[in-house]
Amino acid sequence: MRIHELAKEIGKPSKDLVVLAKSLGFDVKNHMSAISDEEVAALRKSLVGGSSTQGDKPNESTEAKVEEVPKKVKKPLSLKLKKKVKSEDIPEAAVEVEPSKEVVAEAVVEEKKDLKVITVKMPITVGALATHINLKTAALIKLLMDVGIFANVNQLLNEKICELVANKCEIIIEKAPSEEEFLLKELKKVDRSEDLVMRPPVVTLMGHVDHGKTSLLDALRKSNLASKESGKITQHIGAYEIQIPGKGFVTFLDTPGHEAFTAMRSRGANVTDVVVLVVAADDGPKPQTVEAIDHAMAADVPIVVAVNKIDLPSANFEQVKTQLQSHGLVSEDRGGKTIFVPVSAKTGQGIPDLLEMLFLESEILELKANPGGSAQGTVIESKLTKSHGAVTSVIVQNGTLKLGDIVICGQFYGKIRAMHNDRGKTVKEAGPSRAVEILGLSGVPESAESFFVAPDDKTAKKIAEKRLLEIREKELSAQFSKHISLDDLFSGIESGDIKELRMIIKTDVQGSIEALQQSLEKILSEKIKLKTIHAGVGGINESDVMLAAASDAIIIGFHVKVDQKAEPIRQKEGVDIRLYSIIYEAVQDITNAMEGLLEPTLKESIQGEALVQQKFKSSKLGIIAGCMVTKGKISRNNRIRVIREGIVAFDGKMSSLKRFKDDVKDVAEGHDCGIVVEGFKDVQENDIIEAYKIEKVATKLV
Repeated sequence: MRIHELAKEIGKPSKDLVVLAKSLGFDVKNHMSAISDEEVAALRKSLVGGSSTQGDKPNESTEAKVEEVPKKVKKPLSLKLKKKVKSEDIPEAAVEVEPSKEVVAEAVVEEKKDLKVITVKMPITVGALATHINLKTAALIKLLMDVGIFANVNQLLNEKICELVANKCEIIIEKAPSEEEFLLKELKKVDRSEDLVMRPPVVTLMGHVDHGKTSLLDALRKSNLASKESGKITQHIGAYEIQIPGKGFVTFLDTPGHEAFTAMRSRGANVTDVVVLVVAADDGPKPQTVEAIDHAMAADVPIVVAVNKIDLPSANFEQVKTQLQSHGLVSEDRGGKTIFVPVSAKTGQGIPDLLEMLFLESEILELKANPGGSAQGTVIESKLTKSHGAVTSVIVQNGTLKLGDIVICGQFYGKIRAMHNDRGKTVKEAGPSRAVEILGLSGVPESAESFFVAPDDKTAKKIAEKRLLEIREKELSAQFSKHISLDDLFSGIESGDIKELRMIIKTDVQGSIEALQQSLEKILSEKIKLKTIHAGVGGINESDVMLAAASDAIIIGFHVKVDQKAEPIRQKEGVDIRLYSIIYEAVQDITNAMEGLLEPTLKESIQGEALVQQKFKSSKLGIIAGCMVTKGKISRNNRIRVIREGIVAFDGKMSSLKRFKDDVKDVAEGHDCGIVVEGFKDVQENDIIEAYKIEKVATKLV
């Protein structure tokens, strides 16, 4: 008998039985470990003995006593002021927001470690702040000028600037909580243990294209999802519930790939409880399989491997186990912790076993939520339709979402007019782990955006408008960079904020990966650890950038380029990408960054791209690439690189640039030209010739 079977029989969690078995000296590793009849009897006896000696009380030998710690009650802010501040003298911008009450015009001042503490609503005008800190407006403007900020009396100051003023004046300025912050704080309060109930798991299907993810989900639902997809390949994100008689349900996320999974994580959405890695039994792990494993491991999500197409004559279950072992997934029968289930989406073989393993995994994870109270959750996908307007698919993570609730989601809000489940049926409410489609939002929120329920329409509108202003301000100031970079690595190490440098390595060939990893591993430091979270061959793509954003990692490219689709995401997410053609330079840069000695950054600026359409031979010039400039402008003095299928085939100079028979200095987008690449004769049709220039930018140690 296995541990989980005994646990199910006696109504105890598998986790508790594993702990008890180990304390009795049994050789068990996890819930799947087999135990003999004698060990079963010993466990039963131990459990009976524990309960008989304590009557109806909980078993104190296995449960720790929990004492209620009285919560600190915050006293009303009726504090004495050194100097009285009249309410009529204080501008509205300086008012503290007291949640669920009318706004009272007053500044809260208290003594804290011999420093005056002032709590104000932010942003705040210069005039209002001057009033609060008992300083003349002209004096405050001069103080701001001293720290490099030029502002007038009505200029709004943010929290960071107020902090600079506070340091200069030797006071403490604290930000009063807004209505949004108060609501979020209430939602994030730790639920009482008695309110928590077991919730179903949310499972994401991942794996290589055409290995049968959607077909497997189709078999689970006993419907025909796959035929609805273009080319039977998933083109959107869907959330579907699988009902299991007598056990409940499992919510499955069927994604177009691991990019969507990581995109959600990069925006702070931790929706997935378990990843089901689908691998074809006749094909084994492929590049996308390896990427999926790296993405799941970076998210620290347990993996269950579904070896699909097991019904085929060429299927080899044991070989797949062996192949995945080199990627860190070791099956339980080989001493590991990963569950492998042989399945067939076509015949239905192994489907009940897979569901059983998922329920077992969720039991071990002890997934719980509070169905009471206001709902909060995450957007899976959203779209704009002519008939219904904004339609948003969401997963409820806590609380219960009800028809008529007023929902805030990003900069959008609205009253839920209708709610449908994954089969299109109208529902009135949705509890934890439920996937529903809602109608009524004022716009289309991004995937992975969080949502919560507001108390009324007025509050929701105010919060949504405030968020919209913040987004516009962020776009105007272009302050997108929020991830780790080599430039600020040293300061992060010194402050203790950075203890691990995560890296993604992309190279032109497999051998370069090993050489680069081995060279980087030789860099030893007591203050920081280097960790490669993903390595692969080929250009730097969207998936790499999203993984870097989600994991706060840098990307190191060796003889490769950044894909066109990945570049806008890199700029938006602020991911640091370093491209090298010499391994030593990569090692030296990271070493210097760790020591605070990084040289000025060589910033690459792409000037233009040309597509090779034909090639000609010339007795004087050699091979001439007949090109069409597809982007920007190609100049004679630019450096160029020849890119073939995302990999840099050559990096150097051009010896000639022609329009028809004439030598020219540059060729603009949309025009034909002839390019002779200096020292490279292997130009082929469909190659991309990229023109760029390199500028030196001073390194910033922020």
